[in-house]
Amino acid sequence: MQAAAYIVIDGSSDLEFDYAIPDDMKESIAVGSRVEVKLRNRPATGTVLDIKEIDELELSFKLKPIQRLLSAKPVLTAPLLKLAHWVSDYYLSPLETVIRSMIPQAARDGEGGEKIRKVVRLIKTPSEEDLKKLKRRARKQADALDYLMTQKAEPLMALSELVNAMSISRPSIKALEERGWVQIEDQVVHRDPYAGEEFLPSPPLTLNPEQQVALDAVLVAKKNPQRKPILLSGVTGSGKTEVYLQAIQHCIDQGKGAIVLVPEISLTPQTAERFKRRFAAIQDQVAILHSHLSAGERLDEWRKVLARKARIVIGARSAVFAPVDNLGLIIVDEEHENSYKQESPPRYHARDLAVVRSHIEDCPVVLGSATPSLESWNNALLGKYDVVKMKLRVDDRSLPLIRVLDMRMEARRGGGGGQAILSLKLRQAIEARLEKDEQIILFLNRRGFSRSLLCPECGKVVECRHCSLPMTFHRKEERLTCHVCGFARIVPKRCPDCKARAISLVGFGTEKVEEVLRKVFTTARIARVDTDTMKRKNQLKDTLSAFKARKTDILIGTQMIAKGLHFPNVTLVGILNADIGLHVPDFRAGERTFQLLTQVAGRAGRGEQSGEVVVQTFTPHHPSIAYARHHDFEGYAEQELEFRKQFNFPPYPHMAMLTVRSTHMARAEFSLKTLHLRLTKALPADNPDQIIISDPVPSPLVKSHDQFRFQITLRANKARKMTSLIRGVMKKMSFPSDVIATVDVDPYSLG
Repeated sequence: MQAAAYIVIDGSSDLEFDYAIPDDMKESIAVGSRVEVKLRNRPATGTVLDIKEIDELELSFKLKPIQRLLSAKPVLTAPLLKLAHWVSDYYLSPLETVIRSMIPQAARDGEGGEKIRKVVRLIKTPSEEDLKKLKRRARKQADALDYLMTQKAEPLMALSELVNAMSISRPSIKALEERGWVQIEDQVVHRDPYAGEEFLPSPPLTLNPEQQVALDAVLVAKKNPQRKPILLSGVTGSGKTEVYLQAIQHCIDQGKGAIVLVPEISLTPQTAERFKRRFAAIQDQVAILHSHLSAGERLDEWRKVLARKARIVIGARSAVFAPVDNLGLIIVDEEHENSYKQESPPRYHARDLAVVRSHIEDCPVVLGSATPSLESWNNALLGKYDVVKMKLRVDDRSLPLIRVLDMRMEARRGGGGGQAILSLKLRQAIEARLEKDEQIILFLNRRGFSRSLLCPECGKVVECRHCSLPMTFHRKEERLTCHVCGFARIVPKRCPDCKARAISLVGFGTEKVEEVLRKVFTTARIARVDTDTMKRKNQLKDTLSAFKARKTDILIGTQMIAKGLHFPNVTLVGILNADIGLHVPDFRAGERTFQLLTQVAGRAGRGEQSGEVVVQTFTPHHPSIAYARHHDFEGYAEQELEFRKQFNFPPYPHMAMLTVRSTHMARAEFSLKTLHLRLTKALPADNPDQIIISDPVPSPLVKSHDQFRFQITLRANKARKMTSLIRGVMKKMSFPSDVIATVDVDPYSLG
């Protein structure tokens, strides 16, 4: 019998083969190890999925041996491999693609990627007589030895630091090494994104009755083998984070680990700070994982988790794959957020994976939100989730008063029509708050200066040549930019079609809002937060810290500032255009608008002063706006779920979206029609599971990155029946080389 490893090979094709395990590797190779093998006589890397015994006599060929082991210990735990298989099966994604998303790039390449620095270590302590003799012929060398002896922790310091501190040359230090006084060695440096920052300990707060009930529910779930996911539905400012912190402390006390998922990178600095402060005694055991870290920082934080040095992981959606050993709790904060959905393969939803991983790891999962997703809320109504409600803010603070302003009335009063940025009432409210030295947040979910360039003579709108989308004007760069593909061009002086000079800017974005505010409120300190301004590393963290320290009066931003942030001195929130995103071809448009308005409104009145929210809209009676005005989530959910049920939309059926794209429009359209025909023919004769297939249609964004896009959607009560149908048909389909077909199970964007 030959010991063999079943290995999935890295690459676009899902190749899986058996390889012989050499005798000298039998003790070190395990499931989840990274290895190098030969594939068609070329080196390749892969991940061990299984280890078994194979009778070579039954084989007609000899197994190739594994060349070398790339990881000293397995990079994937057994529960993570089980999760990888689940993701691959449910989301119709190759297993190799799933594993690639679980492991940082540098870790997949092997043991490299460490940051190495040269250090000087004193290995022989000189006597006073030795120093005197050395000073006579090499004073700086003697001073360097003396300086090393004064180091408090140990006689060691970085070579570069010693060179700078003592103004000594590297050859002189090398001479000390040759004489046996010091040793120059390599040292691995951990790249800590929070290096140099000091976090003052923050003790646990006294919980109010609602918080205590929520914490007790988590602690009971930890002991209950029949536990269900917990949906923590708490209004903004109700103290959900304190519940998370104390629940995690119980995990740490029991020697277990925890994962905390946050939706936006903008939430990570403030969330990380709260966790670092609470767990100051063990803050080295708090790891941060998100895409704004450098590759080296991300790798080192991930390795800290893998080595069991970190027991608490905070991060965005990919942190659901963190290799936390002995996992005791998973928390998904703002579980309703769209950013938990991965838009590239594998197209998983981190919230749903958190629930699946909690079953695999046998630990509780808490889904927290002031505005739960209708999927989670429906699961709670069906009894699949336990729901805990927190209806009061901490310290009995009141929810902010929300005023809805009809911008149509502003236009009739001469307020500027559709181009009005600040209504009279909002401008007066800002002035009043500035006089009281209180802070203001203005929210507009559109960046840039103007949303498009329009010719009033012929109606031409300047569109991106690569996408079917109007280009946005950015004044700072004096460029028109496509917010889909990033293509930029200079602003034409004449209309490209009729050559008229009257071409004009239409609409406004955060850049224009900032310009207007600086003219209207000349003494106010103003900052803007969007992807155009937050380009430098730590710039977002610094901007939010300055706002929290009251060095900024008005903060303008997109959805980066819409949720999860805590600024006690903010008493006014202005929502400049509540209609953005409301009138788009997507059945979730109303739900997203309701959630966004409620979350933004929740930034006001979180301190001692009461809060006020001013909502500017052209559709004040839309249910999303009307229910948000009264902070009535349950009322909105009841109405919206009834609508979804009548028209057979999720969460009642599962949905899958198949998209075909190509640079040739006719080829993409023909390929999708062929796929649609085969799916229809493959339906069971009686179709007991009611799989509904839509007609082939152009995508809402019909052209993107020079590719024409067409799509069909499938809906079924049982997801597995639907994905089984798709898998069977796709395996038999062959597409032209320039046609790409993708499958998105449970899509969150229909664009």
